[in-house]
Order: sequence, then structure tokens, then C-alpha cells
Amino acid sequence: MEKLNDLLYFKNLKVYQNSEMFEFSLDSVLLPNFVTINKKCKKILDIGTGNAPIPLILTTRTDAKIIGVEIQKKSYELAKKNIELNHLTNQITILHDNIKEYYKKEESDTFDTIICNPPFFKNIESSRKNKFDEKTIARHEVSLNINDIFMISKKLLKNNGNIAIVHRPERLIEILSVMRENNIEPKKIRFVYPFKEKEANVLLIEGTKNGKPGVKILPPLYTHNQDGSYTDDILKIFGKEENN
Repeated sequence: MEKLNDLLYFKNLKVYQNSEMFEFSLDSVLLPNFVTINKKCKKILDIGTGNAPIPLILTTRTDAKIIGVEIQKKSYELAKKNIELNHLTNQITILHDNIKEYYKKEESDTFDTIICNPPFFKNIESSRKNKFDEKTIARHEVSLNINDIFMISKKLLKNNGNIAIVHRPERLIEILSVMRENNIEPKKIRFVYPFKEKEANVLLIEGTKNGKPGVKILPPLYTHNQDGSYTDDILKIFGKEENN
């Protein structure tokens, strides 16, 4: 069922969502806030853009051109609708394509920044799958995995361009290994915790193509207070001042 929502606390941004497809989550807000965007950044690629929450949020940080690639037709159509709804067609382009085919057609060294909120779970027979194919593709490595993401980024990123992804902490070692296999040097890591004294449940990681060795571990980010409300740090990321 399709519904129209505010994009959290971001002023003037609205999104259509469909409960039968993968709806954006906190991950889709943390990632565009985490990624490094400098003044030289002119072109950004969002892999698996869904209904386009990441490109929409990125427009609050940069004037760079943003291309979102989405394999699923329904999500692509919803993303297009959201870009038009927010009057951002001059900055954001949404493409209906398989990223593993798209990157073969695109020229090398094209993007300053790549961003991806990928499927988190390995595609194994024992994995619990959602009855809706759209959600299965979004959550399980059915059509895209970690190796694919960094292989694609190796080609499409400019030299010293950066890629940032959000994933699960238990796959950190695997991610680091695949990054280096593809000449992408890990540069920045942040662990996100649901509450203090709980284990991290989200990993934010950024790397640079042909970058120099040296990684920064950022301070931990806690998403919720003990009463279940968002922490001040999360409200700042949302663009909402404390006590508003």
C-alpha cells in the first residue's frame, strides 16, 4: 500500500513508500550523513537507491549531481515519483538498471563518491526470506553482494574518490578484506549502537580508491535513550534541534 510521509525531520522533503517494498530505515539517514562530501565532489552514485531517500538527503549537503540506480521496477517508479515530488529532477537522476550491467557501460573514473545501503544477509538456503520478492532482493545478497559493490567501485570511482556503505558489524573483516582486494583503502569507521551498554548493530565504513593506509575509528553513535526516544546526536543528524 502506497503512502506519503515526511522524510523524518528534513524540511520540505517528502517520500512515497510502499509497505510491500523495502521502506527506508535509520540506516538510510545515517549513511548520507556519514559519507565525506567535499567541495570538489561533482558527481555521486547511489547503488540500489530504492525509493531514493539517500539522494534526497544528500541534496541537503551538496549541489553535486546524483545518479541513483535501482534494479526493481516498482522501487524505481517510486523513486522517480519522489524526485519529481520534491522538485529535484535537475540534481537527481534515477535509472532503472542492474548495477552489474550499468557499470560495464559507464566510463571508468566517473564518480567522485559512491554510496550504498546494500543487502545485509548472505543468500543461503536457511535464510529466512520475506514473502515479497522486493524485500528479499533488498535484504539478501540475491542480486548484489559485497564483492560486487567494491569491484564496481574500483572501476567507477575517480582516483582518490570515496565509497561509503552501511552494513552489519559482524561482517567487518570480510568488508575490509574485499575493499583492499579492490584497491580501496579503509579510511573511516563508525559503530552504531541501539542503546548504551548494548552491542553495536550497525557499521558505517568509508574507503578511498588508491588511498594511503590509515583508518580513523570515530566515536560510538548511540541511537536511542533508555526510554526509547532518539538521542540528541541522532536528532542533530535528522536536522532537528534538541527539545523542539
